[in-house]
Order: sequence, then C-alpha cells, then structure tokens
Amino acid sequence: MLRFAGFELDQQRAELRSADGVAIKLRPKTFEMLRLFAASGGRVLSKQELMEAVWPNVHVGEDSLFQCIRELRAALGDERRQLIKLASGGGYLLAAEVVDTPDVTAQAEAAPPARIDVSPPNPEAVVTAHPAAQKRAMFGLSRRAAAAAVAGLGVIVMGLAVAAPVLKPDLLFKRTPPRIAVMPIVDASNDSRGVAMAAEVTGRLTDGFARIQNISVVAALASSGSPAAPATSSDYELRGELQLADQSWTLRARMIKTGSGEVQAVATASVSAEAVDVQLAQARLAAGVGHVLARRLNEILEPRASSSARRMMSAGGDKVAVEQALASINQTTRERFGAAQAMLQKVLNDDPDNLDIAVALASLQMRGIQMVWFSPEEAPIVEAKANATLEQALRSRPNSIPVLEASCRFLSATNHFVESLVTCAKALSFDPWDGAALYLIGLGQIYLGRFDDALTTFQEADRYDTPPASRWTWLLGAGTANALMGRYEEALPWLQRSIAITPGTGRSHFLLAAAYQRLGRDEEARAAIAEGLRLRPGTNRQSVWPPMKNASPICVAAWERVVQAEVDAGLPEE
Repeated sequence: MLRFAGFELDQQRAELRSADGVAIKLRPKTFEMLRLFAASGGRVLSKQELMEAVWPNVHVGEDSLFQCIRELRAALGDERRQLIKLASGGGYLLAAEVVDTPDVTAQAEAAPPARIDVSPPNPEAVVTAHPAAQKRAMFGLSRRAAAAAVAGLGVIVMGLAVAAPVLKPDLLFKRTPPRIAVMPIVDASNDSRGVAMAAEVTGRLTDGFARIQNISVVAALASSGSPAAPATSSDYELRGELQLADQSWTLRARMIKTGSGEVQAVATASVSAEAVDVQLAQARLAAGVGHVLARRLNEILEPRASSSARRMMSAGGDKVAVEQALASINQTTRERFGAAQAMLQKVLNDDPDNLDIAVALASLQMRGIQMVWFSPEEAPIVEAKANATLEQALRSRPNSIPVLEASCRFLSATNHFVESLVTCAKALSFDPWDGAALYLIGLGQIYLGRFDDALTTFQEADRYDTPPASRWTWLLGAGTANALMGRYEEALPWLQRSIAITPGTGRSHFLLAAAYQRLGRDEEARAAIAEGLRLRPGTNRQSVWPPMKNASPICVAAWERVVQAEVDAGLPEE
C-alpha cells in the first residue's frame, strides 16, 4: 500500500482511493503510470522511460503519454500541477512523500472491489453517469452528472460511458461490432526513409481506429515473401501506399468492404518532407486519411433515418450543399456567414424534412451566435429552433458525428461548457482526428479556467490539422490561451497564423493588439485595434467581451487583463 498526499495506492487491488476511502477510477495504463511515479522515490522519469514502461513493445506517440498525465492530474485534483510536476529536463516526477506500508487484512476484506476499467486500451477515460431530467439537457445528461464526470477524470477524456446511456441498444447488445483490418502501408517511395515512415503511419492509423468505440480493429500478419493479410476475418480493410515526390510525402488510402471488394472511401493526404519534423509529418498523414475514413465509416454505421429511395436521391445534393456552405465561411466574415445561411435555408425550404441540412444549418447558426452576428432579439429564437432540431437528431442518430459536432457547438455557444466537453468527447470517440471537436473542447477548458489543458488541446488539433477548414479556430484558440496566461510572446505566432487564414473576424485583431501592447509594440497594437474596429465597428470595452455566463472566476479575471490591454492599445471605453 503506497500512501501520498492523502491518497492510497493499493497495488494488490490495482486501486486508487481518496482520503475518505472512495475509489477513483483510472484506466489501466494511467494506473500503471501512477504506480511508477509512486515507486520511483521522487526520481524524475523521462518521457521515454515512461512510454517504454507503460507501453512495452508497442509504439505510441507522446499524445498517449500526455493523455495519461492529464488524467492523473484530474484524478488527483492537481490543477496547479503541484503533485505531477514537469521537470526542467523534460520528464515528470511525483512531488510528494510516499509511504510504503503493508495493507491490513481487515481493510483488504472491507475494501470495495477494484474499479479499474479493463476494456481494451482506449485514450478515453471511463466514468459512469446516469441520465436525469433537466431543461435543455442534451443526451438526457444532467448538468450535475456531467460536472461530476469532469471533476473526477478531467475534461478531455470522459466521453464514452457518460454518453453510454444514450447509445442505441442494438449497438450495445445485439450487433457484433464491425471488424476493421488496418493493413501495413505499402512503401512506394524509393527512399531510404520510406519503410520506417510507412510503418509509423500504419501504427498511428491502427491506434486511431482502435479508439473508435463502435468497431473492433484486428491486426494484420505478414509472412515471409507474401503480402500482409488480416489475422482474422474482417468486414473492412484499410489499405494504402506512401510515396515521396517533389519533396512531399503523399499517402493514398482506401477503405474496402472485404466480402465484395467494393471501395467504400478513398482519402489522400500530403505533407512536406522538409518543412515539417518527421513525427509531425507522420501524425498529419495518419490524421489526413484517418479523419476522412472515420467519417465515412460513421456514415455507413449510422445510416439516415429516411427511406433508402429518398436517401439515394438526396444524399449527393445534401453533401454538396453542406460543403459549399462550409467553404463559403472558410474566410469568415459576416457576409459569408449570411450567404452560407441563405444557401442552407433554401435547401431546407425545398426539403423541410431533411434532417441533415437542418443539423448543418443549426451548427452554422451556432457559429453565428458565437461570433455575435445575431441581434439580441434574434439570438433566443435561433437558439430555441436549433435546440429542437438537435434534440430530434440525437434521438434518431445519437452516434452521428455531424449531429454530435452540432450539439457540441450548440452547448458551447450557449455557455453550457461542461456538457459541451462531454458531447465533444463522444464525437472524438467516433473520429479521434476531429479538430473541430478538439477546438470546442479547448474552448470549454478556457471558460472553465483550465488554460494549460486548453493549450494542449489546441496543440493536439494543430498536430492533426484536420479538417483544414477549421484550422484557423484552433490557431486562434492557442493564441487566446497563451494571452490569457500572460504569455504574449508565445501568443503572437498563433494569432498571426490564424489571421493569415481567416482575416475577417475582428476579434483576432483585438487579441493581437493586446499581445502587441503588453510587449511594448505600441504602433503595431494601434494598427491591430484599427483593423479590428474596421471589421467590427462600434466595438468597445463592454462589447468586446465574450459571453461570460458559467465562466470560472479564473477565466473572468484573465479576460479582464486582456481587455484592459486592448483598451490600453486604443479600444474605446464606450
């Protein structure tokens, strides 16, 4: 029995207990990492040492390590990082005295059974909550239950069992999960780096698909002199080739229905072979094809509720309308937003029962709410209609990625940040490379005062860089998180990159002005304020604030400092 900082680590039962004896659920990998820290005698453990000990003989990226660290800090209530500390050389240590004492037999007999989740490795922490009635609650999940989930296990990694009460019963109990075989990527690069690159990308793709909750992933075996084949029968195969041309790595991948050989989806991703470091290139290649294939797989497993005849007639047009609407707001301005809204509204007027278009419109309008592009009179009407649409969509398609994304955005736009985190986590459980969901998670973390966690989330989205249309959002998010922590020098490149992609929001320029002002670059600060006011005329100290309902005091205080910097740079008081 290892005791530290009021906690008990029962190695025999693989259980962590709080000071009052309540067991705290941890995933097996997270528990093993905590056990290593507790048994290290206060020694700094390097990242490589931790990864080799927790994932022996398995390649994982640093994302898995950071995930466990975040889970441990959340479980230990270590928001200020005083227990699990980052050492100056890069590793981590447990900064607490650990007492090794024998367990008492009576205590062992009285202790509750181990509560460690023993499901297959999954980066999503598991915590159980039960649905409770609440006005405007999504998924039948009460705010109290969602808050308990966040407090127990952290805010990125808790989507699966919280959302479990609303999973379709036939998915949980009747259907056998589809089996996906991720075949080794074929190296067609004629480059010495190609074999290793292909193997690493294969591993990242396999890890990603293993995180999708309603499928199972089977390993591929290769015998000498013959191509790889699935270890067991599979429903789908993922195959791909990696090429190097014009100093760019290009990965082409296909999802094939095993029984018929029919190609279900094709995806291509390219990254520079020179400008990006190797691990980042591997992450972006895997994410670039994984994101597309995961969403296509979700479409197959979550068919539309409408008849097959209507589905065949309208599916192509629906997709085109949604894609055109999203493309029109890639360079976000109020005018482009209006054009996108009109486009979707026209399609919906022609087909009022089209739930896919209704969901896309609701998601778009929630972006308008976030950007304050609706009047105070319009906003409540828009919110009420979107809420009704999304509640209907969740009843008919609770595991649909677009529905979950739209619901996540609705909850974020209406300042229900805890619930938004839960919903976004569920979206990630069907598409682990979903940068839009990661952005909304990071936004929720900002409002809850967890700025370091938010920055980590935005950086993860940047590592994946999918979907490209959302890139400016997590760049802006990372700049905002740095600014709120007073790290103005670090904020600048993120904000500048975001503005280079989407220069028409105004808010980005105000944040840039705050960073310049605090760095003593007064002329650039005034120019940024002027551009922000050109894009959003009439903005002043009061109106520049984002909505602060349900925001933590830490967040409110940090925004006050940023707004003051904007005023000092020339933003009008009134």
